[in-house]
Amino acid sequence: MKKIILIIFFTVRTLCAYCQSENFNSLLILIDSVKDDTKRLELINNFFDESSQINPLTDIQNSQKLLLHAQKGNDKIAESISLAKIGHDYRVFGNTAKGLEYTYKALEIAEQTNNLSLLSTIKHNLGNIYKDREDYPRAINYYLYEEEAGLKLKDYETCSDAQKNLGAVYLLMGKLDSALMYSQRSYELALRIGKTDNLSYTFTQLGGVNSKLGNGLVAVGYFNLAVSGAIKTKYPRELNWAYMGLAEHYYVNKQIDSSAFYAKKSIEAVQNTAFYNMTIKPAKLLAKIYRNTNSDSALKYYEIFTKANDSLFSTKASQQTQLITFENELRQNELFAEKKKTEDQRKQNIQFALIAIGIVSFIILYLLLSHSFITNTKVIEFFGVIALLIVFEFLNLFLHPYLDRYTDHSPVLMLFILVCLAAILVPLHHRVEKWATKKLVEKNKQVRLANAKKTIRLLSDEKLGNNNL
Repeated sequence: MKKIILIIFFTVRTLCAYCQSENFNSLLILIDSVKDDTKRLELINNFFDESSQINPLTDIQNSQKLLLHAQKGNDKIAESISLAKIGHDYRVFGNTAKGLEYTYKALEIAEQTNNLSLLSTIKHNLGNIYKDREDYPRAINYYLYEEEAGLKLKDYETCSDAQKNLGAVYLLMGKLDSALMYSQRSYELALRIGKTDNLSYTFTQLGGVNSKLGNGLVAVGYFNLAVSGAIKTKYPRELNWAYMGLAEHYYVNKQIDSSAFYAKKSIEAVQNTAFYNMTIKPAKLLAKIYRNTNSDSALKYYEIFTKANDSLFSTKASQQTQLITFENELRQNELFAEKKKTEDQRKQNIQFALIAIGIVSFIILYLLLSHSFITNTKVIEFFGVIALLIVFEFLNLFLHPYLDRYTDHSPVLMLFILVCLAAILVPLHHRVEKWATKKLVEKNKQVRLANAKKTIRLLSDEKLGNNNL
C-alpha cells in the first residue's frame, strides 16, 4: 500500500512538473508573438503572479529561463522583468542584498525602454525591499512613483497596490492618519474596479490601524477577514501577516494566551515554506511572552528569531545593501547629468539651426528685395537648397525625442516618418524656389529697366549739353 501511495505521489509530481514546463514553453512562444511591450509585460506578470506567492523556488527557476530566452532574443522588456522577478524572489528568501542587486539591474535595463508600466513594477519591488530594510522614506518615494505611474496609465490596480503599501509603511512609522487614509483608498479603489479576490493584505493593514486607534472589535473583524482571504487564496505570506496582526493586537491588550496562540499560527503559516524569514516577528514576540514564564520555550523561539533575523539583517547584508544603494544613486546622478548634458546640447543645436535659418532667410530676402544690383538665379537656388537642409535638420533635432518616445526606439518607424517629412518639405521647397526665382527675374528686369532709363537720361542730358555749346 505504501509503495502504491509513493508511486501515485511521484507520478502526480512528475505530471505537475510537466504541465508547468509546458505552460512555460507556451508563454515563451506567446511573448515572442506579441509585439506590444505593455501587453507582453502583462502576460509575463500574469504567469508569474501566483508562483511568486506560493512557490518562489519555481518562480526563480522560470525567471532564470525567461532571462536567458530574453537575452537571446534581445527582448529588453522580458530581460528587465525577469531580473526584477529574480530580485523579488531573493527578497522573499530573506536575501535583500541580492534582491536589491538584481532589481537595480532590472531598473537599468527598464530605463532604456522608457516603459512606464515596467518602471512602476520595478519601483514597486524596490519599495518592498526598502520597507523590509526599514528605510521607510526611500520606500515611500518608490511607492509614490508607482501610484503616479498607475494614474498616468489609468491602471487603477497598480494605484491600489501602491496605496496599500503606502498604508503599510505609514503604519510601521506610527503615522496612523496617513496609514488609514491610504489603506482605505486602496480598499475603495479595489472595490470600484472589481479586484476583490485578494484583499487580505489590505484587511491586515486596516486591522493594524484600528488596533492602534483603540478600535478593538473593528480591528479583530478586519484581521479575521484577512485570515479568511489568505486561506482562500492559499498565500502563506498573507496568512502569516494576518495571524501576526492578531497576535500583536492581543499582546497590546494584555490577552497573552491569545497573542501566543496566533503568533504560533503565524510561524506555522510559513515554517515549512520558502518564506521562513517571515518567522522573525512572531518568534520574537513569543520569546518575549515566554521570557519570564517558560525559559525553554523562550529559548526555542529566540533561536528561531535569531536564525531568521541574521539572514535578513546581518552586518554583511546591511553593508551590501548600503553599497548597492550608493552605487545606484551614483549611477542615477550620472544618468541625470548625461541626460541634462544631451538636452543642453540639443537645445544649443536647435538655436544654431534657428540662427542659420535666420541668416540664410535674410540673405535670400535681401537678394530678392534689393534694388541696387542684379542677382543670378543660381545663387537663389544654392541658398534655397541650404535653407531646405537646415530646416530639415532643425525639424529632426526638434522632433527626435518625441519620435524616439512614440516609435519606441524603432529605427524603421523613425526613418519612415522622416522620409514622410522630407516628402512634404521637398515639394514645398520647390514651390518657394519657383516663387523666389520668379520674383528675382522680375526684380532683375526692374533693375535692368531702371539702369537703362538712367543711361538714356544721362545720354539725353549729355546731348543737350553739347547742343547748348
